[in-house]
Amino acid sequence: MSFGLIIKYFLTFLIALVLTPIFKIISVQTGLVDNPNARRMNQVPMPSAGGLPIFITFTLSSLILFRGVIPFDYISKILLGGLIIVITGLLDDKFELSPKQKSLGILLAALVIYYVADIRFNFFTAPLLGKINLAWLSLPATIFWIFGITNAVNLIDGLDGLAAGVSMIGLTTIGVIGYFFLHSATAFISLTIFCLVASIMGFFPYNFHPAKIYLGDTGALFLGFMIAVLSLQGLKNVTFISLITPLLILGVPVTDTFFAMVRRKAKKMPISVADKQHLHHRLLNLGFTHRGAVLTIYAIAVLFSFTALLINYTSQLGTIVLIVAMVFAFTFLLELIGLISEKYSFITKTFRLFGNKEYRSQVLHKYFKK
Repeated sequence: MSFGLIIKYFLTFLIALVLTPIFKIISVQTGLVDNPNARRMNQVPMPSAGGLPIFITFTLSSLILFRGVIPFDYISKILLGGLIIVITGLLDDKFELSPKQKSLGILLAALVIYYVADIRFNFFTAPLLGKINLAWLSLPATIFWIFGITNAVNLIDGLDGLAAGVSMIGLTTIGVIGYFFLHSATAFISLTIFCLVASIMGFFPYNFHPAKIYLGDTGALFLGFMIAVLSLQGLKNVTFISLITPLLILGVPVTDTFFAMVRRKAKKMPISVADKQHLHHRLLNLGFTHRGAVLTIYAIAVLFSFTALLINYTSQLGTIVLIVAMVFAFTFLLELIGLISEKYSFITKTFRLFGNKEYRSQVLHKYFKK
């Protein structure tokens, strides 16, 4: 990467660093604030238009600073979809849209990406199965991918700096993998990703605990949307398990969303209804400080990302072993913090069976009694 590009990224960072406090004032004056309620962590109204300085910085940087480096025809179409998402998020931050209304905005943006930008989920590769073409399933798969990742990032936006930090970790990993493994003709995709990372970095000092401004749905939806779109390109043809790689990189939001859906279905609650049982809530309930919980989740996200990097250098068998070990370790963590109910905590129960004589006696007594 040339010195000129590094200067451009530094300028991108500075633009976001300057714009964010300006939009903090605008957010308060226009009523774009998060008011305290039962499911929010803040005790006072907080500016929530943090997504705007990120979006504006990324737009200015990619169109002006990186003109000639990032193709205009490519980035303009992505920005059109991003603009739809930002408008949707702004309306939600101001008027609290219904889940159906938010979904309509995400759907419109996803259709722009599919039909206008021509970025599609055409195929994926998997161990033993090889390359699988989706054919007519390409459209629903693309929409499902964008919906899933966008909402996953939005769901983890519950603590200061959490969604922004996890997004930076995920995007950086996608950018690094794409930069070293994609064809040089498509290197601009990774440069676009790093441009977005620099935009988030300028916002981040104001968002980390104690936050002075929130991402809001404007920012959380935009970051989730961009991660979904850029991962469709930045990881294409990178590895023989191209479907697993982005899921590993985005392991924290994807896992948290999956368990949220299971939890709400088990309680016969609508999936769109918010609760306080997410991973960050569980860590706080265990006695973690606000900052400690966020840093712990950062560490988990880095672990996922490191595993995603490693699988691009290992054999197929080594990749499978890495993934199995990763799933085992993370499932055990989820059991320990109570995100998986004790009834289904099979790993913890197994360890207790061999390591706790009293518990083993209770289980054996219960089994033979039946």
